[in-house]
Amino acid sequence: MPLTVDQAFQRYQREQPRIKEAVEATKVHLEEHLARRLITCQVTARTKEVTSFNRKVYRKNYTDPWKQITDKAGVRVVVAHRGLLDPALEEIMKCLEVVEVQDDRHAPGHEDRLRYPRLHIQAVMVGKEADPDGTPYECEIQLRTEAVDLWSRMSHKLLYKPGVAPPADVSRSLYRLIALVELFDLEVERGVEAMAQHPELARSNQLLDVAEQVYRTFTDHPYNTDMSHDVINLLSRTIDDAAAYGEHLTQFAERFRNRIQRAYADYGPTSAHFLKHGRFLLASQPESLIVFERLSNARFRLRSAWDAGELPDTMLTDMAQIWGVAL
Repeated sequence: MPLTVDQAFQRYQREQPRIKEAVEATKVHLEEHLARRLITCQVTARTKEVTSFNRKVYRKNYTDPWKQITDKAGVRVVVAHRGLLDPALEEIMKCLEVVEVQDDRHAPGHEDRLRYPRLHIQAVMVGKEADPDGTPYECEIQLRTEAVDLWSRMSHKLLYKPGVAPPADVSRSLYRLIALVELFDLEVERGVEAMAQHPELARSNQLLDVAEQVYRTFTDHPYNTDMSHDVINLLSRTIDDAAAYGEHLTQFAERFRNRIQRAYADYGPTSAHFLKHGRFLLASQPESLIVFERLSNARFRLRSAWDAGELPDTMLTDMAQIWGVAL
């Protein structure tokens, strides 16, 4: 029997903490799987505010508000460019139980209109959490490019939040921006493809992208990109096949996940070692994963490349100390 408006509101108040736990677990789950697929993205999660839930119930005149409000929990996956949308969608469908996909990107009949290219996935959240009726909790996943996400967040504030219809010229201006969004996404994708054709740039960028994605499964702490490029350029001399190395590094990180987590906890950017002594700088960088892997599998080659480079020797010896190997 459908819940009344008041019953739905009361239930949501009671269950929101559990829904929040489920959506946070789903966020982590997606981050790990997308990182293993080497998809550059940002994943965020939220639960609908209780007041927002209540407003939506009354505004929409639902006949069964508890079941009809499907965005009690939401996840947003934002990829760098549109060439990553399909790989990300494929991975989401693999790692979650998908209920429905709403993909308007190629829907016919709207070629003459400027519109928001919706790509939403309704999925069961991880953890097997369910409501009192035994129905598994679901979340709505919004999959977007960075450009579309910027447009969507800005337009949502102006078009939907005030509670009154905006002037026609404002609406038209906002929708005209979609054309620029499409152009921006096309140019970013073209730039990525062009960079991939440049051997040296492609090699360094490929290694850093891989390291960053795997690193994000351990921490979201910010890092110094200039240092990353300097270190990656040196590390690339020790790796013969950069294209195949991504899978190798991913497997290494999974095999030694507990050991790496302890290393970051003991020597990473929030550790007592780092805060007190300011040392172990590389342990706060994504390329640290490649250093750990090279110390395990090619440490003499790493030592030789480091000696021929211009980076301080202490950076490497500190990492060797963390990993427990002699150089």
